Amino acid sequence: MTTVPTLYVFPELLGVSEALTDFILTQQNHALEKPNKRFKIALSGGSLLHVLHTTLLHNPHVNWDKWDIWFVDERIVSQDDNDSNSGTALRLLLNEVMKNGKRPNVYTINYSMLKGDEIDLQEIADQYESLLVRNFAGKDSVRLPQFDLILLGCAPDGHVASLFPGHTELREKDAWIVPVENAPCGPKQRITFTLPVISHAKMVAFVVEGATKAKVMQEIMERPDKGLPGSIINEKAAGRIVWFVDEEAVVDVVARRKRYAFTNE
Repeated sequence: MTTVPTLYVFPELLGVSEALTDFILTQQNHALEKPNKRFKIALSGGSLLHVLHTTLLHNPHVNWDKWDIWFVDERIVSQDDNDSNSGTALRLLLNEVMKNGKRPNVYTINYSMLKGDEIDLQEIADQYESLLVRNFAGKDSVRLPQFDLILLGCAPDGHVASLFPGHTELREKDAWIVPVENAPCGPKQRITFTLPVISHAKMVAFVVEGATKAKVMQEIMERPDKGLPGSIINEKAAGRIVWFVDEEAVVDVVARRKRYAFTNE
């Protein structure tokens, strides 16, 4: 049986969004308790960004000026492409934040490296990893960066970030960022955080909604032997992982459900 994560279930997506925003604020406040600290958060793409847009964007308690925003994975497309995670985050969330005078630090891949006839995917991954090293290692040697919070989604096929079930990237133990050359869905070329980086975060939160996720959620929660990325993260980040899901996504899941207690109302 897999390690049982904290599972918060809501009747509808708005409940997921409201609780997630409250949870993010709690993690933000913990991170900023000490002077001169910043809130280091990493986002994935997909429906997660739409969930954040619903209730986080206009929340007055978000201290955007002290956020360092990274992307758990990125598709190798232009930033104005709808498949770009950072581009979607800018369009749905961050452009309006910055238009209102707030200035979070936003770390993206180097888009100038996408120009030309040949794209060196490993070089793009190395460049993004070097940003992590400069920001998290500094003068000290650290084995892994530690984010205050990493936010993830999960696709119906079980992939998390750009880590696909059964692919070799799941076995990476040393690199912080790896290239993905031939993704089985969507844009083929990507870069992604590795499992050790994701699992080392102070907190990891999954956001999953919709009936199309019901089958994979059952496998993640009840069949860890299948080795899906979500199950692996449940084990490696045990005690530091929470799931925010709607009822449709866990209709067949046998797992203990907890009631979310709001702390920032």
